[in-house]
Amino acid sequence: MTHSMRTDTRSSYLNSDRDWRDSATRYALLPLRVFLGVTFIYAGLDKLTDGAFLKGSGAGSIGDTMRAVRDSSAIPALVDLALRNPTGFGYAMAFGELAVGIGTLLGLLTRLAALGGALISLSLWLTVSWASDPYYYGNDLAYLMAWIPLVLAGAPVLSLDAAWRSRKRQRAGGF
Repeated sequence: MTHSMRTDTRSSYLNSDRDWRDSATRYALLPLRVFLGVTFIYAGLDKLTDGAFLKGSGAGSIGDTMRAVRDSSAIPALVDLALRNPTGFGYAMAFGELAVGIGTLLGLLTRLAALGGALISLSLWLTVSWASDPYYYGNDLAYLMAWIPLVLAGAPVLSLDAAWRSRKRQRAGGF
Protein backbone atom coordinates (compact mmCIF):
# COMPACT_ATOMS: atom_id res chain seq x y z
CA MET A 1 0.00 0.00 0.00
CA THR A 2 1.31 3.41 -0.96
CA HIS A 3 0.83 6.43 1.21
CA SER A 4 0.96 9.93 -0.05
CA MET A 5 1.39 13.15 1.79
CA ARG A 6 -1.55 15.54 1.77
CA THR A 7 -0.57 18.92 0.46
CA ASP A 8 -3.85 20.75 0.98
CA THR A 9 -4.22 22.15 4.46
CA ARG A 10 -7.89 23.08 4.27
CA SER A 11 -10.50 20.63 5.24
CA SER A 12 -13.96 21.93 4.49
CA TYR A 13 -15.70 19.59 6.92
CA LEU A 14 -13.51 20.80 9.79
CA ASN A 15 -13.31 24.46 8.82
CA SER A 16 -16.70 25.32 7.37
CA ASP A 17 -16.81 28.55 9.39
CA ARG A 18 -13.50 29.62 7.93
CA ASP A 19 -14.73 29.05 4.39
CA TRP A 20 -17.80 31.20 5.07
CA ARG A 21 -15.66 33.90 6.67
CA ASP A 22 -13.20 33.85 3.78
CA SER A 23 -16.05 34.33 1.30
CA ALA A 24 -17.61 37.08 3.40
CA THR A 25 -14.26 38.84 3.59
CA ARG A 26 -13.74 38.64 -0.17
CA TYR A 27 -17.19 40.09 -0.90
CA ALA A 28 -17.31 42.59 1.98
CA LEU A 29 -16.77 45.67 -0.18
CA LEU A 30 -19.25 44.66 -2.86
CA PRO A 31 -22.36 46.19 -1.18
CA LEU A 32 -20.47 49.44 -0.63
CA ARG A 33 -19.29 49.43 -4.24
CA VAL A 34 -22.82 48.85 -5.55
CA PHE A 35 -24.32 51.52 -3.27
CA LEU A 36 -21.75 54.18 -4.14
CA GLY A 37 -21.77 53.31 -7.84
CA VAL A 38 -25.55 53.46 -8.17
CA THR A 39 -25.76 56.59 -6.02
CA PHE A 40 -23.18 58.50 -8.04
CA ILE A 41 -24.69 57.40 -11.37
CA TYR A 42 -28.08 58.56 -10.12
CA ALA A 43 -26.64 61.88 -8.88
CA GLY A 44 -24.94 62.55 -12.23
CA LEU A 45 -28.03 61.68 -14.26
CA ASP A 46 -30.21 63.72 -11.92
CA LYS A 47 -28.05 66.79 -12.50
CA LEU A 48 -27.98 66.31 -16.28
CA THR A 49 -31.75 65.89 -16.54
CA ASP A 50 -32.69 68.71 -14.16
CA GLY A 51 -33.42 71.75 -16.31
CA ALA A 52 -32.81 74.19 -13.46
CA PHE A 53 -29.59 72.75 -12.01
CA LEU A 54 -27.26 73.47 -14.92
CA LYS A 55 -28.15 77.16 -15.12
CA GLY A 56 -25.99 79.97 -13.78
CA SER A 57 -28.85 81.46 -11.78
CA GLY A 58 -32.41 80.83 -10.75
CA ALA A 59 -34.16 78.58 -8.28
CA GLY A 60 -32.42 75.23 -7.97
CA SER A 61 -29.44 76.27 -10.11
CA ILE A 62 -25.83 75.38 -9.38
CA GLY A 63 -25.00 79.08 -9.47
CA ASP A 64 -27.50 80.03 -6.77
CA THR A 65 -26.50 77.04 -4.66
CA MET A 66 -22.84 78.02 -4.82
CA ARG A 67 -23.59 81.68 -4.04
CA ALA A 68 -25.69 80.58 -1.03
CA VAL A 69 -22.88 78.50 0.50
CA ARG A 70 -19.94 80.72 -0.40
CA ASP A 71 -19.63 82.62 2.89
CA SER A 72 -20.18 79.56 5.09
CA SER A 73 -17.81 77.22 3.23
CA ALA A 74 -14.39 76.18 4.53
CA ILE A 75 -12.72 77.30 1.31
CA PRO A 76 -14.59 80.25 -0.26
CA ALA A 77 -11.92 80.46 -3.00
CA LEU A 78 -13.03 77.01 -4.20
CA VAL A 79 -16.60 78.28 -4.50
CA ASP A 80 -15.38 81.41 -6.29
CA LEU A 81 -13.58 79.18 -8.79
CA ALA A 82 -16.81 77.30 -9.49
CA LEU A 83 -18.72 80.56 -9.78
CA ARG A 84 -16.53 81.74 -12.67
CA ASN A 85 -18.51 79.34 -14.87
CA PRO A 86 -21.31 77.72 -12.86
CA THR A 87 -22.81 75.91 -15.86
CA GLY A 88 -19.45 74.42 -16.86
CA PHE A 89 -18.82 73.44 -13.25
CA GLY A 90 -22.27 71.82 -13.08
CA TYR A 91 -21.55 69.75 -16.20
CA ALA A 92 -18.11 68.79 -14.87
CA MET A 93 -19.67 67.69 -11.58
CA ALA A 94 -22.41 65.68 -13.32
CA PHE A 95 -20.06 63.93 -15.75
CA GLY A 96 -17.53 63.36 -12.95
CA GLU A 97 -20.19 61.68 -10.84
CA LEU A 98 -21.25 59.54 -13.80
CA ALA A 99 -17.67 58.45 -14.51
CA VAL A 100 -17.03 57.67 -10.85
CA GLY A 101 -20.30 55.75 -10.54
CA ILE A 102 -19.81 53.69 -13.69
CA GLY A 103 -16.18 52.91 -12.85
CA THR A 104 -17.11 51.88 -9.32
CA LEU A 105 -20.11 49.79 -10.31
CA LEU A 106 -18.26 47.92 -13.05
CA GLY A 107 -15.03 47.70 -11.08
CA LEU A 108 -13.19 49.50 -13.86
CA LEU A 109 -10.08 51.32 -12.59
CA THR A 110 -11.80 51.12 -9.24
CA ARG A 111 -9.15 52.77 -7.12
CA LEU A 112 -8.99 55.72 -9.49
CA ALA A 113 -12.80 55.96 -9.60
CA ALA A 114 -12.96 55.79 -5.81
CA LEU A 115 -10.32 58.50 -5.52
CA GLY A 116 -12.45 60.65 -7.83
CA GLY A 117 -15.49 59.94 -5.66
CA ALA A 118 -13.54 60.83 -2.54
CA LEU A 119 -12.37 64.11 -4.09
CA ILE A 120 -15.91 65.00 -5.16
CA SER A 121 -17.18 64.21 -1.67
CA LEU A 122 -14.34 66.18 -0.07
CA SER A 123 -15.02 69.23 -2.23
CA LEU A 124 -18.75 69.06 -1.43
CA TRP A 125 -18.02 68.68 2.28
CA LEU A 126 -15.67 71.67 2.30
CA THR A 127 -18.17 73.83 0.44
CA VAL A 128 -21.83 72.82 0.54
CA SER A 129 -21.93 70.72 3.74
CA TRP A 130 -19.34 72.61 5.78
CA ALA A 131 -21.90 74.67 7.69
CA SER A 132 -23.91 71.63 8.82
CA ASP A 133 -24.23 71.76 12.57
CA PRO A 134 -23.59 69.29 14.05
CA TYR A 135 -21.14 68.12 11.40
CA TYR A 136 -22.70 64.67 11.05
CA TYR A 137 -25.89 66.13 9.56
CA GLY A 138 -23.98 66.75 6.33
CA ASN A 139 -23.79 63.53 4.32
CA ASP A 140 -20.72 64.44 2.25
CA LEU A 141 -18.31 63.60 5.07
CA ALA A 142 -19.89 60.12 5.37
CA TYR A 143 -19.51 59.62 1.61
CA LEU A 144 -15.87 60.69 1.84
CA MET A 145 -15.24 58.07 4.54
CA ALA A 146 -17.13 55.42 2.50
CA TRP A 147 -14.83 55.95 -0.48
CA ILE A 148 -11.63 55.34 1.47
CA PRO A 149 -11.91 51.50 1.70
CA LEU A 150 -12.39 51.35 -2.07
CA VAL A 151 -9.41 53.63 -2.65
CA LEU A 152 -7.30 51.29 -0.50
CA ALA A 153 -8.63 47.89 -1.61
CA GLY A 154 -10.07 48.43 -5.08
CA ALA A 155 -12.52 45.83 -6.33
CA PRO A 156 -11.05 42.37 -5.73
CA VAL A 157 -14.09 40.40 -6.93
CA LEU A 158 -16.84 40.72 -9.53
CA SER A 159 -15.06 43.51 -11.36
CA LEU A 160 -13.35 44.24 -14.64
CA ASP A 161 -10.18 44.96 -12.65
CA ALA A 162 -10.24 41.43 -11.18
CA ALA A 163 -10.94 39.90 -14.61
CA TRP A 164 -7.96 41.77 -16.10
CA ARG A 165 -5.70 40.66 -13.23
CA SER A 166 -6.81 37.05 -13.70
CA ARG A 167 -6.26 37.20 -17.45
CA LYS A 168 -2.83 38.77 -16.95
CA ARG A 169 -1.84 35.98 -14.52
CA GLN A 170 -3.02 33.32 -16.98
CA ARG A 171 -0.98 34.85 -19.79
CA ALA A 172 2.06 34.94 -17.53
CA GLY A 173 1.59 31.25 -16.74
CA GLY A 174 0.59 31.77 -13.12
CA PHE A 175 -2.62 30.68 -11.48
